[in-house]
Amino acid sequence: MAGAENILSALDKAKTQWYHFTTILIAGMGFFTDAYDLFCISTVTRLLGRLYYYDPLENKPGVLPPNVSSAVNGVALCGTLVGQLLFGWMGDKLGRKKVYGWTLLMMILTSLASAMSFGHTAKAVMSTLCFFRFWLGVGIGGDYPLSATIMSEYANQKTRGAFIAAVFAMQGMGILGGATMSIIISSMFRSSLPDPSFAVDPIASTPPEADYVWRIVLAFGALPAALTFYYRMKMPETARYTALVAKNNKQAALDMGRVLQVDFTDAVTDVAVPIAMPGGEVISHSDYGLFSRQFMRQHGVQLLGCTSTWFLLDIAFYSQNLFQKDIFSSIGWLPQGKKMSALEEVFKVSRAQALIALFSTVPGYWVTVALVDVIGRWIIQMIGFFFMTLFMFILTFQYYALRGDPCPNDPSQFCGGNHTAFLTLYALTFFFANFGPNVTTFIIPAELFPARLRSTCHGISAAAGKAGAIVGAFGFLYAAQSQVEGKQEKGYPTGIGLKNSFLLLSVINAAGFFCTFLVPETNGRSLEDLSGENEADLRRQPPSHENTSSFRVKAPCNF
Repeated sequence: MAGAENILSALDKAKTQWYHFTTILIAGMGFFTDAYDLFCISTVTRLLGRLYYYDPLENKPGVLPPNVSSAVNGVALCGTLVGQLLFGWMGDKLGRKKVYGWTLLMMILTSLASAMSFGHTAKAVMSTLCFFRFWLGVGIGGDYPLSATIMSEYANQKTRGAFIAAVFAMQGMGILGGATMSIIISSMFRSSLPDPSFAVDPIASTPPEADYVWRIVLAFGALPAALTFYYRMKMPETARYTALVAKNNKQAALDMGRVLQVDFTDAVTDVAVPIAMPGGEVISHSDYGLFSRQFMRQHGVQLLGCTSTWFLLDIAFYSQNLFQKDIFSSIGWLPQGKKMSALEEVFKVSRAQALIALFSTVPGYWVTVALVDVIGRWIIQMIGFFFMTLFMFILTFQYYALRGDPCPNDPSQFCGGNHTAFLTLYALTFFFANFGPNVTTFIIPAELFPARLRSTCHGISAAAGKAGAIVGAFGFLYAAQSQVEGKQEKGYPTGIGLKNSFLLLSVINAAGFFCTFLVPETNGRSLEDLSGENEADLRRQPPSHENTSSFRVKAPCNF
């Protein structure tokens, strides 16, 4: 293992180089695409209702039925959960590089296929859309464990957290990008088509050409992924996988020589020595598996901490993101549907989401990038959950004072409240989600576990998060409905109301705060130290008097 130790030590001590930023860009564009595809659907769901579910006998715009709305918003999350488990496992079994390109290719093809969801009936179009968005989710899910693992294994020890966080921060840019694209496309169509409100002309308010708007928005999700596909396929396998899992130190040296600009070929050995366990039992370094007692003893509590915090976070994070439009309408920030045309509604919903992303979501990500290696992951996660809980409690107990009462002349609007304060508090929950657990729950599982199980364990943690996202996406849609019979949206049963939904989210955030105590701090420690592989290597390494620490600099070679 002396050769492997030299390579991994050099990785940990390497200065920040161009290949670090190249890897961030290549992996980050996948996350840009992930977030774009997952969240852009919320900007066009009301348009889908107007296009495919308008009933001329009713004096209001068409809306997606509850089951259809749940499926359109949530089916990609179901696919994501599957992809995280499947590709996380494959990343450990086949190697990170071998399956990394597959996820991007799936996202490109299914983004385009989603945009071409045609049919003769509304049911056919929605069914086709949901089918392709499920497989889009599988590709998105695969990107989570693979991107996190690859970045953690490429990064140096000093700035590892910032590099992983920078990859994940592209999620914020993807959310902003999806809203911005919807603004641009809807504005272009509005400028060239009649745009009366539904109240003025119910038919002309939703022109047939509006059907192209949501298709173009979804199709654009393939572009950033396609731009980086070639470069992703050219990336070498990570040295940690090659040395610790494939046990090919010479190949690891060659691969890292390409990116570190250092030649390790004279400083590697491929000797594997069994570990002598305390009870006299002799096992190989890679013998114990995910379901073994040894794994549970060393990493069971850590895996529980990673899965529980990510699960609880995503209930709140995805419910707030996917249903921002409903919250904006409930406080009167968006006009009533009748007062807008279909394209105007897309524009205003997208503008509201873009503002929230620009002033709270995106800054939260990049503050984490700046501070995660300074104050640590654990502290940031605790801060995030604490303030998410605090602001949600304030929104709950000051809900009516901030929202106001229905206006006498227009009951759909609210007068007398403080909408600026409401939106500020709401935006701060997004800021502290991202300067907090939304980023740290992504970083920590990529650092804690052995190389041979790292991608699998990250996939399990991420899948637990997506299970929470599914709960949030499906549950919040129903829970936030009015408690008063007749005031809920068409087709929905009565719910617990928005105020009580905020209270429920407050409790969930508080639970995330306490579950963070199950997670250790990973800042400033090597991956091998955190996973226990260093300790195992010391026990298995035979005495040696050879000098295996020499290496020589060679000419740069980019991937």
